[in-house]
Amino acid sequence: MSKNKRGKALYTTPSRARGTCPICGSTRIKLLYFGKGPEGEKLTVCKKCDGKQQQAV
Repeated sequence: MSKNKRGKALYTTPSRARGTCPICGSTRIKLLYFGKGPEGEKLTVCKKCDGKQQQAV
């Protein structure tokens, strides 16, 4: 059975939550996760970089 509401919240975010990841530099990728930058600021990062930060902790 299909799921009609999957990804519906992405349409309300600016540019549908896509952009360039500030950590790895990947372009046109979904930025859905929150991470910390080098100075401790809050950034939105991609799934790959979120996993890297989880392993480093």
